[in-house]
Amino acid sequence: MLTAKLYHVPLSPFCRKVRLSLAEKKIEVELAEERYWQRDPDFLRRNPAAKVPVLRLDGMVMGESAAICEYLEDAYPTPPLMPKGAEARYEVRRLVGWFDDKFHTEVTANLIYEKVNKKIMGAGFPDSTKVKAGARAIKVHLDYMAWLLDSRRWLAGDVMTLADFAAAAHLSALDYISDVDWNRHDAVKDWYAKIKSRPAFRSILADQVPGFPVPSHYADLDF
Repeated sequence: MLTAKLYHVPLSPFCRKVRLSLAEKKIEVELAEERYWQRDPDFLRRNPAAKVPVLRLDGMVMGESAAICEYLEDAYPTPPLMPKGAEARYEVRRLVGWFDDKFHTEVTANLIYEKVNKKIMGAGFPDSTKVKAGARAIKVHLDYMAWLLDSRRWLAGDVMTLADFAAAAHLSALDYISDVDWNRHDAVKDWYAKIKSRPAFRSILADQVPGFPVPSHYADLDF
């Protein structure tokens, strides 16, 4: 069986997106937690950008989650996480960019980074202004997801794609700290229930971060 090694941080949505892609394609992966902020020389040789994820696979060492996921799609096309057709593929890439850029900047960085990363890194206390901004912004993004799902089975269309994994990677990390209001939109909750129940999600639902207890609903498929 093909084996990969992923240098990651458990609540990083970018790492989770790669983990979901690997699991969906049934590529066994060894996880190595990397404290990238400590700038270990060995890690910097793997990725001078000092960022996770970093994936070792096929004799290659790869950084940047979007590029990694595109590589996995090209090298291991079954099962596909990108649809056929230029227009459909554009929509997937647009939404991956939406979550990894706009959602990350407005929500994840203001909640996960402030509440969790600062404590782990010993970088001080959460900035309450940023936390409040993230709590406001996530409502707008959940509304947008509900609008998309009003006319689609999945976020980018009628089949599950990398766009769904990008969104689920961010939301699952936020759900670990109970920052997602699943009662705001039934459509979004139903979408997450579908993707959460996939075998690819099992390792993510087993994550535990020292100092941050797992919420009782986190791994519950009937949350």
